[in-house]
Amino acid sequence: MSVSRTFSRTFLARAAVAGGVAASSVLLLAGTASAHVSVQPVGQAAKGGYATVNVKVPNERDNASTVKVEVNFPTDHPLASVMPQPVPGWKVEVTKAKLAKPLELHGKKIDQAVAKVTWTADGSKIGPGQFQQFPLSLGQLPEDTDSLVLKAIQTYDNNEVVRWIEEPKEGAAEPESPAPVLKLSAASDDHHGGAAADKADDKAGHDTKDGAHEAAADTTDTAARVLGVVGILVGIAGIAFGVLAGRRRSA
Repeated sequence: MSVSRTFSRTFLARAAVAGGVAASSVLLLAGTASAHVSVQPVGQAAKGGYATVNVKVPNERDNASTVKVEVNFPTDHPLASVMPQPVPGWKVEVTKAKLAKPLELHGKKIDQAVAKVTWTADGSKIGPGQFQQFPLSLGQLPEDTDSLVLKAIQTYDNNEVVRWIEEPKEGAAEPESPAPVLKLSAASDDHHGGAAADKADDKAGHDTKDGAHEAAADTTDTAARVLGVVGILVGIAGIAFGVLAGRRRSA
């Protein structure tokens, strides 16, 4: 093995190790920076439609466990329907409030909306270094805003209370205790995200077909090159054989 090859392999190995360390550091810093209560849609949260979301609650303390989580819903964009999915080891309570201006949902007047949802540990808790997701079904989402601010309160078993209620401001640094924000996408054709999902499926199908065609083309091209090389080698072997045969006859 030459010195240049040895150097190249050593350099590449060291570069890979350095890259891995750098990536790990970035992930560690990202995890630390985002360790607060957040709300994440499962799929699409389109304006005017319905959505399933997860309230993600990480435990930020090394010496205490989370035993209670409260999520408050905005009164300026009330939601008539908020249904929690049961979470083992937690009991849930949905609190409603009377609306000053009734909502219309599926042709019916709704004079109450969900004000908050509270999960309380009942045989379980969120320990140090752990997180828990609390699924919710929301609807009908408003059409006149791009986001919903869901202020949250997190309680630990040492009676510490953390209030995630500071509203993030566009262009400003993230607050120390930011409130969870649900970003709303543009309204879909059926208000349930079905059209967007179909388009995504169609695109995925086209991408898959294109990828298959490209792979087939690459395979064909590679096979052609291999056959070409084999043909050249056979030709060279034939010429060599002919030359040797001629020499033997002359002798």
